[in-house]
Amino acid sequence: MNLSDASGKDFIVRHLGLRDYPEVWHDMQRFTDTRTSDTRDEIWLLEHPPVFTLGLNGKLEHILATGDIPVVKCDRGGQVTYHGPGQLIIYLLLDLHRREIGVKTLVYKMEQAIIDLLRNNDIHGQRREGAPGIYVDDAKIAALGLRIRRGCCYHGLSLNVNMDLEPFSRINPCGYTGLKTTRLLDLQPDIDVEHTGDALLQQLARQLVAK
Repeated sequence: MNLSDASGKDFIVRHLGLRDYPEVWHDMQRFTDTRTSDTRDEIWLLEHPPVFTLGLNGKLEHILATGDIPVVKCDRGGQVTYHGPGQLIIYLLLDLHRREIGVKTLVYKMEQAIIDLLRNNDIHGQRREGAPGIYVDDAKIAALGLRIRRGCCYHGLSLNVNMDLEPFSRINPCGYTGLKTTRLLDLQPDIDVEHTGDALLQQLARQLVAK
């Protein structure tokens, strides 16, 4: 699927379904390492089977009790988080030099896309100083983490839609003891990952062309 932004720069959008985290992570690395100045940017929408991921700044002390859920150390920024079915994952594989976007600006735009999506569902999402992601009533609903290589980014964002939140109690999410998490299902009935993904994709496209 192609999604054209207002500047005429196309995204290739891939709906990958339920995919193991390590496989997709290594696919992102290969894509980034082999892309050229002519390679079109891509956005991947998917879900992961249960997995804890530990970012470059992650500390093992924030993993409290994994049970049967695997832990993967990865190369994104940030601390520890949880991924599982019912959570929308959007990975952005963008040439930041070509788009003339800095990392801080990109993070802001990603957060704003989530805030706008929530607003369209009559939900007030907020940023929190020093803690990338989006919060609703002091509970985290979306997390962000990126890796920049050769002027290009990969990894992206996760949004809790209709997932089981219990595994978050086994960690200090994003390194914060006792951080509460929430999901769209508890705020907006009859919501699903597929339609949420389509709606958030449109918001991201708007943000990526906004100056």
